[in-house]
Amino acid sequence: MKRLTAGALVALGTLGGARAALRRRRAQQLRLDVYYEDGAMLSLPPTTPEATAALARATEALRAAEAA
Repeated sequence: MKRLTAGALVALGTLGGARAALRRRRAQQLRLDVYYEDGAMLSLPPTTPEATAALARATEALRAAEAA
């Protein structure tokens, strides 16, 4: 009986951990955060034209830095 209980607890813990990892992965969506000198911040979703252009340039810069 103790083995069955321990096995069930391990299975539930594993399932809970996998669920949390999937939730975190979905939450890490690409966005553009603009920080101003006065401490204000503006977060733009990637669907806005400004963010699309800036994120494309940033992606290119990161790829170039990885290749160097």
